[in-house]
Amino acid sequence: MNYDSAPSDESSMMNSRLTIRYLPFCLLFLAGCSQPQTNVRTPATPTPAGTDDRRQTTDDGRQRAEDSAVVRPPSSVLGLPAGFAPVKIGILPLTELSGASGTGQRTKVSAFVTMVDAFGSQVKAPGVLRLELYEHVPRSAQTKGPRLAIWPDIDLTSPAENHKYWREFLRAYEFEMDAQIARDKTYVLEVTCLGPDGKRLSAEYTLRGTP
Repeated sequence: MNYDSAPSDESSMMNSRLTIRYLPFCLLFLAGCSQPQTNVRTPATPTPAGTDDRRQTTDDGRQRAEDSAVVRPPSSVLGLPAGFAPVKIGILPLTELSGASGTGQRTKVSAFVTMVDAFGSQVKAPGVLRLELYEHVPRSAQTKGPRLAIWPDIDLTSPAENHKYWREFLRAYEFEMDAQIARDKTYVLEVTCLGPDGKRLSAEYTLRGTP
């Protein structure tokens, strides 16, 4: 009888029993390692510095953002901000006739013209002025009779030329014209201003002569 082989057989039998007992756990472990891991979070891709988040907006949102960034210039008239352009002109009572009296004599017409904005303030403004002198017709609905004199147009669109006729203490323009008329009669002076935008303003003044 060989007694040395018994312990070996018992050891082999025990190892076999252990293998059979823990085999299911080994199979489960190996199966878990072979499956992809879905709970692992992928790190976010870093955004480069200076990237504008507005680039991710929709086309409509981007268009609204671009429209809001556009600066709308204020409306203007005659090159001036709205509200400061003249809306009417006037002739001051300082306007008069001077010079030698009598028919056929040279008479000087001194006219003082104002430009008034929408708030009633007298302002400087560009434009082309035309001054005309008419015979006065008394006791008539139409007091302006035949035209007696018309002077060359005065261009006030140049800043230097505009300032040449401006009288700051009166807030008005002063013009002096010669006319071959009698100083002791009454006339109608008409002033017309044509602005750079084509708008026409006019005013009339009854110019009474002195003996």
